[in-house]
Amino acid sequence: MKPDVNRIRPYGDHYDDGKMQLSFTLPLPSGELAREAARLYLEKMGFSKVQVTWMEPMGEAFSFFVAYGISEHSINVSHIRTHKPEFPLLPFEDLLHLARDKIKKKIVIVGGTTGSDAHTVGIDAILSIKGVAGDKGLEYYPIFRVVNLRAQVSNEVLCAKAAELKADAILVSQVVTQQDQHLNNLKSLLKLLRGEKGLYPHLLKIAGGPRMDHRIAKSLGWDAGFGPGTKPSEVANYIVHELIRRMHGKSEGTSGTSKDRLEGQGAGHTRPKGRSLFGWLSGRGKGS
Repeated sequence: MKPDVNRIRPYGDHYDDGKMQLSFTLPLPSGELAREAARLYLEKMGFSKVQVTWMEPMGEAFSFFVAYGISEHSINVSHIRTHKPEFPLLPFEDLLHLARDKIKKKIVIVGGTTGSDAHTVGIDAILSIKGVAGDKGLEYYPIFRVVNLRAQVSNEVLCAKAAELKADAILVSQVVTQQDQHLNNLKSLLKLLRGEKGLYPHLLKIAGGPRMDHRIAKSLGWDAGFGPGTKPSEVANYIVHELIRRMHGKSEGTSGTSKDRLEGQGAGHTRPKGRSLFGWLSGRGKGS
């Protein structure tokens, strides 16, 4: 059945039935009073035929629920505007050629997981040479000089390091999100960066994490946000094209389009030729 983009509702047992599964916690001890409160709360939200199918104690005074209900509301998908950074997605060798031709220097990237956040899986997937899912990280690109500060880096240290190294881009990963800690930390870091006089005017400020996207990042004043499923080649392409736009007033490249970005096409690349083992280990090589 072809969906009607003017009226989309959740799917449960059959198309367009509006059935949804919900999970939440109430500050009540488990019991029939808590179960009934959960049911009535969902009805107050507009759900019909509510069924609370699971209740579990969460300590002495809290209960966790799983419930089902039917929503009568629909959404017009044709009116939705998506929020993604738009840029051509070039193959590896084409991107190297473009950066060398237009930027004419190594692009310095400083990254890390700031604050008390000790997670490094996400930032390492983007920055480290091994990358993720066969897509090599930014350390693999001879056009980049990557400095990975890893985890629990204070905002002050990251800001100072970016100024010291004359960074062209900073990448900050945020995983801990309780009480919007990731948002508050990004706001504090942005304030420091704006007050640091040793930074390039074209500095790219990029945020990433499991609960980050372009819309959220832009609302905080950052240049771009990348969420789950982002490939290193996407970040590499964004950095190169956006730096060219800021340095020369436009983005260049003919092999990719915004469609490539949205559909994930054109991300393949091959190992650069003519690099010695020493060049490989040190990040230098022919043509870099």
